[in-house]
Amino acid sequence: MSEVRIAAEPRTEFGKGAARRTRRAGKVPAVLYGHGTDPQHISLPGHELMLALKTPNVLLTIEGLGSGTELALPKDVQRDPIKGFLEHVDLLLVKRGEKVNVDIAVNAVGDVVSGGVVQQETVQISVEAEATHIPESVEVDVTGLEVGAQITAADVKLPSGVTLITDADTMIVQITDATASAGETGEGETAEEPAAEGESAE
Repeated sequence: MSEVRIAAEPRTEFGKGAARRTRRAGKVPAVLYGHGTDPQHISLPGHELMLALKTPNVLLTIEGLGSGTELALPKDVQRDPIKGFLEHVDLLLVKRGEKVNVDIAVNAVGDVVSGGVVQQETVQISVEAEATHIPESVEVDVTGLEVGAQITAADVKLPSGVTLITDADTMIVQITDATASAGETGEGETAEEPAAEGESAE
């Protein structure tokens, strides 16, 4: 997994106005919490944080804190719904060797037999992993699978030390018939005739 060092500054002003001033200065308001400690209100450099968060479950080494250097995982990232910039981030304190629950992406790879279509039902699964060894994603190989084949969460091969939390019966991928899927698209569709002049459609 990816580990990024990032420098924090204490944040003493709160509220929407203070948050806007923080963002205008190129920083992002954040809260660091966990392990029974009081929440620490900090600000982080916006550009560096944005780059770091492109990696799922990135491990952040937070420097510049009164308590020294801490490890943290992003737990809640708030973005502007229109412009997409970071508005606020919640960070969870973790320690090396500690087990944490996270969601990781599942990617289907490979080609199924001719006439089959990969239908991915679940794109993320929940797992327990050591905080400093969280996989960015896992893959399921669909190579050669025939129509009707299914892959459940129990079939996903996880790295050593990673435990599945998602229900083992959860459907990840199923292979459907491409011909049947195409037929369903137009099935039962009929063009409606326009109502004659003077008639009102009910």
